[in-house]
Amino acid sequence: MNILVTGGNGQLGCSFREKAEGTDHRFIFADVRPGGDMVLDATDLDAVCKAVSENDIHVIMNCAGYTDVARAETEEDLAFRINADAVANMAEAAKRNDAVLIHVSTDYVFDGTSGLPYKEDHAPSPVSAYGRSKLAGEKAVLDSGCRYMIFRIAWLYSRYGKNFVKTIYEKSAEKPVLNVVCDQVGTPTFAGDLVDLVINIIDAGMLDRQGTYNFTDEGVCSWYDLAWEICDISGHLCEVRPCMTSDYPTGVRRPAYSVLDKSKVKETFGVDIPYWKDSLRFCMKELIENEL
Repeated sequence: MNILVTGGNGQLGCSFREKAEGTDHRFIFADVRPGGDMVLDATDLDAVCKAVSENDIHVIMNCAGYTDVARAETEEDLAFRINADAVANMAEAAKRNDAVLIHVSTDYVFDGTSGLPYKEDHAPSPVSAYGRSKLAGEKAVLDSGCRYMIFRIAWLYSRYGKNFVKTIYEKSAEKPVLNVVCDQVGTPTFAGDLVDLVINIIDAGMLDRQGTYNFTDEGVCSWYDLAWEICDISGHLCEVRPCMTSDYPTGVRRPAYSVLDKSKVKETFGVDIPYWKDSLRFCMKELIENEL
């Protein structure tokens, strides 16, 4: 099967690249920046359609996205261009070529005021420019009429790129004390676990089970809990102190509660989802070994 991975130089794209060698599929990694198999500007509809058609693509795996939540408040047009307009282009290319679009969305489509884990049919209500742009991307997929799967994730991390886990790992090696918010709760998503899910779906011939799905690792924690665990695993002698979101105003509202209900994805695809601490230990081991 021919699979086009957009955002191939990002942390999720790099995680796919890591797993691609162990499959029988032909992966083509594309990014707006050089470094992959193809330079591709996903905001250019003609370029996207040409890439899909000429390479006989069966699956478009969209790992591209504008992810700077704070900056999106002042760059909302750019966030929408990447998170919505480019997604609409990929959906159109998928429809024209009878390919399946697998699109990655976010917990930020919700406002974070629920007291229970969010299910897929919970009414979206984003409170940030980033969340609005990601919801617009979801809508573009649904409106296109293409074959699709949307996976909503939260707190993505890996050993690649820039993310919370790598930031805390690096800062805790240098600083004696870190203050981390304890009043934002969710569940991390290890990029490798999402990649495994998608590859298993493709291998098992389940691409016809289109729909919107929640996917994170199992369990619940705060950013403080996650930071504490990172320091504990790494052995860094850094004190992690809990603080409140209000102590560090950033000009952007973030969901206080980002726990997603994974019942649908588990029942539909028959998968077991790893516990967040187990996946974190695996990733931390990779990070530490990569430094040796």
